[in-house]
Amino acid sequence: MDTKKLVLVTGVTGYIGGRLVPELLKAGYRVRAMARNPRRLQDREWYDDVEVVEADAADRHQLDAALEGVDVAYYLIHALGTGKRFESRDRHTALTFGTAAREAGVGRIVYLGGLYPQGEVLSPHLDSRREVGEILLASGVPTTVLRAAVILGSGSASFEMLRYLTDRLPVMVTPRWLHTRIQPIAVRDVLHYLVGSASMPSTVNRGFDIGGPDVLTYRDMMQRYAAVAHLTPRRIVTLPLLTPSLSSHWVGLVTPVPNSIARPLVDSLIHEVVCKEHDIEEFVPDPEPGFLEFDRAVELALKRVQEFDVSTSWASASMPGAPSDPLPGDPDWSGGSLYVDERESAIATTPEQLWSVIEGIGGGNGWYSWRLGWWARGVLDRVFGGPGLRRGRRNPNDLSVGDPLDWWRVEDIEDLKLLRLRAEMRLPGLAWLELIVDTDEDKKTVFRQRALFHPHGLPGHLYWYAIKPFHGIVFGGMQRNIAAAAAKASEPRWRPSRKSS
Repeated sequence: MDTKKLVLVTGVTGYIGGRLVPELLKAGYRVRAMARNPRRLQDREWYDDVEVVEADAADRHQLDAALEGVDVAYYLIHALGTGKRFESRDRHTALTFGTAAREAGVGRIVYLGGLYPQGEVLSPHLDSRREVGEILLASGVPTTVLRAAVILGSGSASFEMLRYLTDRLPVMVTPRWLHTRIQPIAVRDVLHYLVGSASMPSTVNRGFDIGGPDVLTYRDMMQRYAAVAHLTPRRIVTLPLLTPSLSSHWVGLVTPVPNSIARPLVDSLIHEVVCKEHDIEEFVPDPEPGFLEFDRAVELALKRVQEFDVSTSWASASMPGAPSDPLPGDPDWSGGSLYVDERESAIATTPEQLWSVIEGIGGGNGWYSWRLGWWARGVLDRVFGGPGLRRGRRNPNDLSVGDPLDWWRVEDIEDLKLLRLRAEMRLPGLAWLELIVDTDEDKKTVFRQRALFHPHGLPGHLYWYAIKPFHGIVFGGMQRNIAAAAAKASEPRWRPSRKSS
């Protein structure tokens, strides 16, 4: 293997991409990480060891610069959950990427797609995965397409769906797809094949099925998960009339996975996804000391969850339809309005004590505000396909740029100074929440809080005025309760944990 090869990894803020980068570095490759918002990578342990480039895979001009001098390009992009037109987005992005890679002289493309049965009418999700693979194989660049079913690992959408369904429902009425056979694979083994694919001969241009040693029904997977997690055996009653659409709503209510992602996953579970060949061993040897069995993969994933050591998650990527624009600095931004609710108070505490409360906000720690109101808004958001409050936190103590935080996303964070959150709930506009630590002329700690909303059309303006009467309860309560919690903190929990920007 040429250890000096330059490898481009797309989708580095996502579940697989964020885990692939350190594996490629271990294998001796030079890595270029491509992201639309590189700032979200700054807290990754490998950030200083890679070249970071800002680019959108659908933008040809940006792609040309990102692909310059690249030997191997990993295509880890999928528009899952971005709306009804996700297939056309997938198609356009794959065509753009394949053309740019060919003209840049890239030696190989590696794509992780979905395992699917032959000769069946596929779900939109699996059919899009199939089509993307075929587009890249026809691009003129030697391409490796890896086809995997359910990936078992802490933070994967499939694993989180399995985990929450089994944890929360000791008795459940289920659809027929629980009897479909599936060949899951551990994320460790997926990464092994991804790294190994970079050194395939230039004559190889094809797809490969990859899977673990177990073939199980979804029902079997739930019962074996329960055994590994030391739960009582689950009582499962199959109801044939429970359609995929109803199933996805059920999954969306019980798990943190929103309907927009649950629906494509559930639709795909109606297909039997079992490997038909194992030809990849001719080019990439099987993992040593062997494939991870289902029970062991679940055990390792749960261990990471319990130790708050989940390095990447399905929620690492932005919610479908969420705003990607940075906070506007001008109230007349884009010729529109910017509504602001601003509050501040002096607190008899240290900046470190106040910051401990701010960085610990959300998830199990709550929002220091009107609980019933937040809960009701979260339920409403779930009903309309948003994340609600169930994504929680990646880590109970630390936050990083790009982290999901209930229905927010961490847009910016400066230790002891600023936490800026961007809303990903369903809204007729764009919203941000800023929590700021400051000091006044007398060196007293000042807590500033700003809620900002940029409305989209008349519905946005009506929304702002409809909720404005509740601001005193929601934001005023948050201001008072965070200040009170900081004043009561005997010792700050906060410790420096991120790189300075």
